[in-house]
This record gives sequence, structure tokens and C-alpha cells, in this order.
Amino acid sequence: MSALTTDQYELTMAASHLAHGRTATATFDLFVRRLPPERRFLIMAGLADAIEHLHDLRFTEDEVGYLRTLGIFTDEFLAYLASFRFSGEVWAIPEGEIVFAGEPLVRVTAPLIEAQIVETALLALIGHQVSIASKAARVAIASQGRSFVDFAARRAHGPEAALHGARAAYLAGADATSNVLAGKTYGIPLSGTMAHSYVMSFEDEREAFRTFARDFPRASVLLIDTYDTLQGARHVVEVAHELASEGIKIQGVRLDSGDLAALSQHVRRILDEGGLSDVRIIASSDLDEHRIDDLLTAGAPIDAFGVGTQMGVSADAPALSAVYKLVEFDGHPVHKLSPGKASLPRRKQVWRVESDGAIVGDTVALESEGDLPGRPMLVQVMHGGAPTAQAGLGAEGLSQARDRCARALATLPPRLRALGRGDREAPVSLSPGLQALASPAS
Repeated sequence: MSALTTDQYELTMAASHLAHGRTATATFDLFVRRLPPERRFLIMAGLADAIEHLHDLRFTEDEVGYLRTLGIFTDEFLAYLASFRFSGEVWAIPEGEIVFAGEPLVRVTAPLIEAQIVETALLALIGHQVSIASKAARVAIASQGRSFVDFAARRAHGPEAALHGARAAYLAGADATSNVLAGKTYGIPLSGTMAHSYVMSFEDEREAFRTFARDFPRASVLLIDTYDTLQGARHVVEVAHELASEGIKIQGVRLDSGDLAALSQHVRRILDEGGLSDVRIIASSDLDEHRIDDLLTAGAPIDAFGVGTQMGVSADAPALSAVYKLVEFDGHPVHKLSPGKASLPRRKQVWRVESDGAIVGDTVALESEGDLPGRPMLVQVMHGGAPTAQAGLGAEGLSQARDRCARALATLPPRLRALGRGDREAPVSLSPGLQALASPAS
């Protein structure tokens, strides 16, 4: 990411701070103000990309040259940017953990300019991936242990969103992605079938199936709804028996249109009667957690799902009220009192209490209050501008975050796992010390 991935006012504020020697240490909290109506919890994600951005952040000669053409920055400030490095510390809730509104997800402490100038990038990286991971986690809950694949690349809001979204979806439970770049970048398993255009390019559907199965004998999932879904299933049975003598086995069929519940039952019967009881049925077609839940409730014999648009853009909650607020400057507490946009002062820790393997609640406390009941959620992921051992970078970090998310989802009590709107009260409270400091009288 370019260092210019920032809003102009970050740079004008930074220039003003530098001009007046305002470079004391500052702490900012990144948090979500409130949950969307469709969410009862969120999944922490995007942290590894954010850490890598902070560590690699540099203003190139070309970027500084562009800023000079704007005619609003002094030579002193441009020289400062030319040698800019992030030197601060970052504490964060690890990726894959359940998080709620009103608690710090990330805490950045650094000289004021360094901490301020990274706001836009951190909000974009973390806010987006938290949105997608949270949607994907709901899909995982609805799928009831069945696999689902990220099909969102073509519908995401741009290639970069598709790349980061594939990572977030995998972290939250998707088994694979169709996005080849995400496979290369993050080590995510790849999955794909065929398009209707492939079938339509042959004069006979059966010849399309034969050709594809011979070309990809270990990954032959055949799309059967181009013309007539049930006839397509019969063609699969015919082709499967033909190819068996060649040692080729059809792995699955995909349904991408129509009444998926009814069609999947008919297709299952055709496959079973044709001796293909081990051939899986994969369903796609604008699926989300609600449609998947409805399908499985109706008894649809679907083995896996391809989930695209609805997950890739988090369609029912496409944006979070993620914010980045100053909470301490030069050793003094600061907080915002704006109606509906208030923030909480000082450096904080989040303590989570669990009982019998389920989340009971979180307490947001002042760091200075010491140990409280539960386990501390914020861990140090950067020190002196460098990632720590807890940063969770690379493929290994993603794998650990994925495992962490699976464990975390298992700790959700039933009311928070529910997919409807219903009771959404987050189990988050403030410690007595934080309440006292945040009160208007203080």
C-alpha cells in the first residue's frame, strides 16, 4: 500500500503538529461504535495486513514529489515525510477472536504524528476485513459443519477488496476461495468448477462433461443446470459410468439456479439410483447465511456451498462504524463528548470472562487497574515499530487465526449465535475506574 493511502487532513494535521513541535506520545483506540442491526458479534480480522503496512510504511521520492506539487506543505514537513518510519507500539485483540462494539480492537501508541497519520489505512484494512469475516462467520454457523467456498472475487468492490475479503472469509471458516491471487498471497486452498459458457461451447452437454472430467480427473465438479438440471444429473450418471473404465471419478455436481431445495433432492435421488451416492452436491446462486439456513432446515441434501456476492460485500451490513480516536496525549487522558460519538479516555485492556466454554461478558478497563477477572484480550503485536512474536503474520499466522476463530465461535452462547435480529445486547461493561474517569464531572 502506498503511504498516500490516507486522507488529506491526516497530512495537514501532521504538518501543523510538526510546525509547532507537537510530537509527544499519543495513544489512539480503534473500535466499532455500534453493531449493525444484522450483527450480534464481530470477528477480529485484518490485523496482519495492518501490521505489515505499519512496518513497511515509507513515503517514496515520487510520493513526496507529488505532495510538493500541492503547494501547501513546507519543505521541513516534506523532509520529515521523506524519512518517516513508524516507531510505535501496537496492542490488539488477535485475529479470529469474537469482538463487540465499544471495546478497543487495536491500540496504537506512538509520537502524535506517527499515530495520527496511519488512521485511514488502519480503518480501511481492519474495518473491511472485520465486516467480511463477521459475515463469513455467520455463513459458517448456518452451514452446520458443511464446507463453503468464497466465490466473491467478481462481485467484490474492486480487486484489492476481493483479495482481502478472501483472506477474511477463510479466517472465519471458508474452506477455500476461487480467487487465485488470494491463494498465492495467503496460501488459501483454491477451488473452482466451470461456468455455463464452458458447457454452452459444446454441442452436447455430455461431451462438455466428458472433456472436463478427462482434463481434470481429480477436480471434476460438473455444472448441471445450464439447460435442464435433472437431465443434467442424468447425463452425469451416464458420463460417470463411461469414464469409470478410464479410472476417472466425478467428484461433484453444482446447482446454480432454481429451487435449490427441491432440485437438490431430485438430483440426489438420480445420483444415488445411478450408483453415484458419493458424488457431492454443491449449491451456489446468491447465497447467504439465511438462504443456507432455510435450505438445510428444509432438508436439502446439499454437501457444500459456493458463497459470493452476499458475503463478499457483506451485503446486509456493508460498512461498520469503525473509528480511531485519541484517548491519551502527553500523559494526559483525553476523550470526545460529542452526542452519539463519545469516546473513552486512557489506555485500556479488555477482560473476557468465560464459563463452561461460553462467553459470559467483557469488561473494558483502564490498563492501570491491573488484573481483573477473566483473560486479557489485547496483546502486544508491535514494539518499536517492529512486529512481535504475537503479530500473527504469514500463512502460519492465518492458520492460527482460523483455528482461533473456530474455537471462538464455539464459545458463543445461543442468543449470540442466532441469525435473526432479536436480542443484540453486547455483553460488554466498563470497569469502575473507567466509568469514573469517563464521567462528565471528571
